[in-house]
Amino acid sequence: MPLFGNSFSPKKTPPRKWASLSNLHLLDRSTREVELGLEYGTPTMNLAGQSLKFENGHWVSESGSFLGDRRELQRLRKRNQQLEEENNLLRLKVDILLDMLSETTAESHLMEKELEELKQHSRKKK
Repeated sequence: MPLFGNSFSPKKTPPRKWASLSNLHLLDRSTREVELGLEYGTPTMNLAGQSLKFENGHWVSESGSFLGDRRELQRLRKRNQQLEEENNLLRLKVDILLDMLSETTAESHLMEKELEELKQHSRKKK
């Protein structure tokens, strides 16, 4: 039996009668968006002086100045494609060289083993 009794025994809270007293959940979606201000519009950002907005899954320039760089963009894409092709070719060459090195190393080890066997065989004859 505790000296001062069980001083901590919180009361149980009574259950709620209604989950929400607001009637906004009864409204249709468009009315709720207007009432609660849920319509944000399209996301926009300012990057290096260019104003861009997000439409249909792509960032689009709001000003026409970005369209002037279309030739530069095409040139960069073409250069990127060339570099990717060159990178793939170099990877293929490295793979071929590694295969050749492995084959040469294996042949070298076989020849060394054969040479050692011949040396041992010639020592036994003497």
